[in-house]
Amino acid sequence: MDTLGFLIVDSARLLRAAFERRIAQAGLGLTPGEARALMNIAAAGGSRQLDIAARMGVEPMTLCAYLDKLQSLGLIERQQCSVDRRAKRITLKPASEEMIKAIRKELDIILAQATEGLSEESNRILRETLAVFNANLQAANPSHGSQTASDENR
Repeated sequence: MDTLGFLIVDSARLLRAAFERRIAQAGLGLTPGEARALMNIAAAGGSRQLDIAARMGVEPMTLCAYLDKLQSLGLIERQQCSVDRRAKRITLKPASEEMIKAIRKELDIILAQATEGLSEESNRILRETLAVFNANLQAANPSHGSQTASDENR
């Protein structure tokens, strides 16, 4: 089956599985979920915990466990939200910079493998097309946050 929806969902599944394998084998001291959380925090810096969970498509309690580990490693900090004192904003600490670079390196390897054989022009068109695709889906369902393909994958 090669319908557009199937290809996109299957590609996302394969990309996520490859990411999980690489992160698990990279020796970074993070689980794939913690690495995803850190990358989402980097992409949406200063966001509320609830918004990051929605962006990742995980339950808030699942994200809370990831954040506990990231905080214990000195990579993030939770700050009280000025608008809603019950909420916490998640920010990166300077120590996260090297970890984010290491995760991006692993992700870049995966993306290079996934786009092998594509010209630079085809690669650019793919990124731009997926960005529009994501923006259209977000506009149709604004409660799912403002994640873009480039946020998650670069």
